[in-house]
Amino acid sequence: MLNIDDPSKVAKTPAIWRLGFRPFFLGGAIIAALYIPLWVLTWLLPAYSLFEDTFWSPILPLWWHPHELLFGFAMAIVSGFLLTAAQNWTNQPSLKNWPLALTFSCWALARLSLLIPTPLPIILPAVFDILFLGIVGSTLWRSIYKVKQWRNIGFPLMIIVALCINILSYYSLYVRDFILAHQIWQSMLWWLSLLITIVGGRVIGFFTAMRLNAIKQPALPWVEYPLLLIMLTLVLQALFELLPSAFIQVLLFIAGVLHLIRASRWMPLKSFREPLLWSLHIAYFTLPISLLMMSWYFNDEFAYRCLLHLFAIGGMAMLCLSMISRVSLGHTGRNIYQGPNMRIAFICLPLAAIFRAIMPIYFPSQTHLWLWFAAVFWFGSFAIFVYYYTKILTRPRVDGRPG
Repeated sequence: MLNIDDPSKVAKTPAIWRLGFRPFFLGGAIIAALYIPLWVLTWLLPAYSLFEDTFWSPILPLWWHPHELLFGFAMAIVSGFLLTAAQNWTNQPSLKNWPLALTFSCWALARLSLLIPTPLPIILPAVFDILFLGIVGSTLWRSIYKVKQWRNIGFPLMIIVALCINILSYYSLYVRDFILAHQIWQSMLWWLSLLITIVGGRVIGFFTAMRLNAIKQPALPWVEYPLLLIMLTLVLQALFELLPSAFIQVLLFIAGVLHLIRASRWMPLKSFREPLLWSLHIAYFTLPISLLMMSWYFNDEFAYRCLLHLFAIGGMAMLCLSMISRVSLGHTGRNIYQGPNMRIAFICLPLAAIFRAIMPIYFPSQTHLWLWFAAVFWFGSFAIFVYYYTKILTRPRVDGRPG
């Protein structure tokens, strides 16, 4: 690889601003650890919340919780990953130094603007979020388009789609339309599942085969292309609701089966000795399990919403945690498989998914108890990451290279 960094400039740049994964992984993990306990405390025990009763409007908490977990936490991890990966893909410089600090500041100010207990115009956090995603999307587009790497051109386009959905989410808050807001949350979850379908298909089997010194099974076109089409359809259906319910129920079932076929070919049973492998497999397998259960409970609104959380916690968040643990080691010059012991963190998050999504379906009378358990395990998983990885992400690479 060509040297795309000036060593003299890199040496003067604080380590946290040397590549996108550093601030966004750390920032995303911190708000993940804090926001779920804050949400549960505010929702179930408002008298003990950090905020006065007058801080929340009657509908703001219902909007804040899914918005911040999707556009705050998840998009921070996605942006950090893509900004870092795009530099490797294209050999073009990514955001670093003050442009990276500015982009991260936009993300952080959007989060802060939604927490300050003072009435602020909704346009303020919306502008910060637009700037954040706009800079990330344009940076990815510039890098990929410059080298005509059409295989990856979909990633900046997906970021722009997420930006548009986020604008729509702020609009739903402004007009107090929570039917629209619920459609937006589902759409973004399916957007993330589409991203996981693409990225997971590229890396999980490859990482497993590399670690096991095995041959990666070739992709099956009759699985890959229908999956992408179905996941894209679910994104659009959540927003526009154009297709009949019975058809969507069938699509959920087909997608679940195809994902299972796909994941079973990545040697999941041989990965149990390595946490950075089995955590990826558990995360990915949660997607087809969620899809199949959502198809089964399609007409049960309570169960269906619970199962959205099964994917959000056990699939999306679990994959985020596993990937940021791995990427943070590799891109700071460390041995990927000799890093901090994350086994407990990787166990906590699936437990959080079970308590939040599965237990309320079968034992609904104890739902509040399950929510507390889920919050504790969620907090534990990301607190462990923050504890071990803060020094890793805020210090220069151990091998002295840029990044």
